[in-house]
Amino acid sequence: MIQHPSFDPASPPAEPLAAGLYIVATPIGNLMDITARALLVLARASLIACEDTRVTGKLLGAFGIKTRMLPYHDHNAGVMRPRLIAQALNEPVALVSDAGTPLISDPGYKLVAEARAAGVNLVTVPGPSAVIAALCIAGLPTDRFLFAGFLPTKAKAKADAIAELAAVPATLVFYESGPRLAVTLAALHAGLGDRPAAVGRELTKKFEEMITGPLSELAARWADAPPKGEIVVMVGPPLPAPAATADDLDSALREALGTKRVKDAAKAVADRLGLPKAQVYARALALKHG
Repeated sequence: MIQHPSFDPASPPAEPLAAGLYIVATPIGNLMDITARALLVLARASLIACEDTRVTGKLLGAFGIKTRMLPYHDHNAGVMRPRLIAQALNEPVALVSDAGTPLISDPGYKLVAEARAAGVNLVTVPGPSAVIAALCIAGLPTDRFLFAGFLPTKAKAKADAIAELAAVPATLVFYESGPRLAVTLAALHAGLGDRPAAVGRELTKKFEEMITGPLSELAARWADAPPKGEIVVMVGPPLPAPAATADDLDSALREALGTKRVKDAAKAVADRLGLPKAQVYARALALKHG
């Protein structure tokens, strides 16, 4: 059994938990990443709803916790939600996923939405998240990011989903499996261009790695040797458009002047090329009278 510095399963609880639904984050790899508060909640809850009792059972066993578990996943969610909500109105119920923070790419959000509507006390017990862990060491912009979960498996649906995200001015984050990684990276390269990207694998585990580079290089890296483990793919924001040249400006102005007045043509071209309006207007006058 693992000894956590702030948790002893044999010690009596300081006070019972209030009734409610506790959303508990669990480790994504290294078991010591679990928080002391998460352990206390899991030990004191009357029930733990989990995706797979075998996976959660290993975590509980590692810390000597014997709380009863109940499966809650996509296949039984419709039946189990009313039962969990009814119990959470009167007792403390914990919700965990197989790893990381619940509700991220799992059915937990429906349970939380219906529990809130039913007046259940909702409590967050934050902790590990693969998305945040990966972003912290990827070296890509983190001031703005969008988590897009798993991309579709079929090529057309995957390409359409990527196209919807192409103009988002943020780092894009995806989950992916090893066998599909190279195909997904190639599709991202085709749909987004050769943006800087990063692939995080086995985060917090013994063989953790973070590989960075242009999308084209990353797609080629795993084309013939799919990696193992849990994977997070991150793609940097859209690359800035190349600055317009003098020839670009003249070409755009000549085309615009063919149908517009000088003032209107200059405004339209300045907006399109991102150039100062005064500069473009002066050049439009020169071309018009040149």
